[in-house]
Amino acid sequence: MVVEKVIERVISRDPDQKEFHQAVKEVLESIEPVLKKHPEYLKAKIVDRIVEPERQIIFRVPWVDDNGEIHVNRGFRVEFNSAIGPYKGGLRLHPSVYMGIIKFLGFEQIFKNSLTGLPMGGGKGGSDFDPKGKSDMEVMRFCQSFMNELFRHIGPDTDVPAGDIGVGGREIGYLYGQYRKITNRFDSVLTGKGLKWGGSLARPEATGYGCSYFCEEMLKARNETFKDKIVAISGSGNVAQYAVQKVNQLGGKVVTLSDSAGSIYDPDGITGEKWNFIMDLKNVKRGRISEYAKKFGVQYYEGKRPWVVVDGPIHVAMPCATQNELNLAEAKHLVDNGVIAVSEGANMPTEPDAVDHFISNKISFGPGKAANAGGVATSGIEMMQNHIGTSWTFEEVDRQLHQIMVNIHANSAAAAAKYGSPGNYVVGANIAGFVKVADAMMDQGVI
Repeated sequence: MVVEKVIERVISRDPDQKEFHQAVKEVLESIEPVLKKHPEYLKAKIVDRIVEPERQIIFRVPWVDDNGEIHVNRGFRVEFNSAIGPYKGGLRLHPSVYMGIIKFLGFEQIFKNSLTGLPMGGGKGGSDFDPKGKSDMEVMRFCQSFMNELFRHIGPDTDVPAGDIGVGGREIGYLYGQYRKITNRFDSVLTGKGLKWGGSLARPEATGYGCSYFCEEMLKARNETFKDKIVAISGSGNVAQYAVQKVNQLGGKVVTLSDSAGSIYDPDGITGEKWNFIMDLKNVKRGRISEYAKKFGVQYYEGKRPWVVVDGPIHVAMPCATQNELNLAEAKHLVDNGVIAVSEGANMPTEPDAVDHFISNKISFGPGKAANAGGVATSGIEMMQNHIGTSWTFEEVDRQLHQIMVNIHANSAAAAAKYGSPGNYVVGANIAGFVKVADAMMDQGVI
């Protein structure tokens, strides 16, 4: 009843923020067994406080395009919860961005960061600016204008943004350069930095690798491995690219990728020269996934997502594109075609009724806050290297990342079993992430 009232209050306060409502509902319903066992959380109104951001910032971002025309976008930063460390979370540049998206991402980030075991709070930011089709100079001018306001609110021990959709190495470079110019400081204030100026090896690979490592642990729990598994991956950006690479290394065969226009299906697998083509296509040429189909003579499905284009069995699905990209009908298709594990590389990519369908059919389902925590975990590792003034090898960072993902899986599984839902990683991840933050909030008083 308490949880229902909090959810109702969240919806009534911000009725248009449907993604945020979805995230809050999923977490709060999962933690009900914890609240029954620990009434002190209810007395201290931990739930009421944790769904309300500590700070929400909205600002205008004027910039000038290559033709001299002035544009005005809207910038956001939501500093959601700092009970266990400085706010930490990415910046998203995409036309769909509005406060509801940023709040959903920031809320999820609280528990994702908690699961890593590192001292990082939850935050998120971004803008409705669309970097697609923009020149490097236009992106630079936008990023500089964005940082002209954001710099007031961030710092190495306050709030440390990173990249997300639409924000890669190019954008982080422009943002950091402007921060350094304005503040005259070389701080560890952004992660995902270039290797020559404070970045970490394995950071670009981290989210895709981590998602694969988490899936590997779920498969192990079923006495399975990636060997000879057919894997469907959505997206073709950073997360998807390195999920493909790691799945290939672990013995699986990735047969799909996608972008906002459609999907490709390559029954021979996306590896070797084909993976190199994707890396150049998306990171250098910034082209469309349909060009892969033309290059290698495979099928392209315009307007369709990978979950329904595979001609044959699918053993593992890894949604790595964006939120709500896998619906109930697609989930049913995957289950009917033999899927045994789903590992979310994106944030909340699976619709709630699709999640329920997977879980009710005993499919191992790794929610994004657990399965894609590798990116922020390695951002935390980058922060540690910056703080102590060192740089670790790729192998050392990858070793630490792998161990963090193993720990997240183990802790999520243990929490699920402890509170009566063995094998349910959604419940387990939410509980394990929540309890650590709730205890910190209890220790620190009513703030």
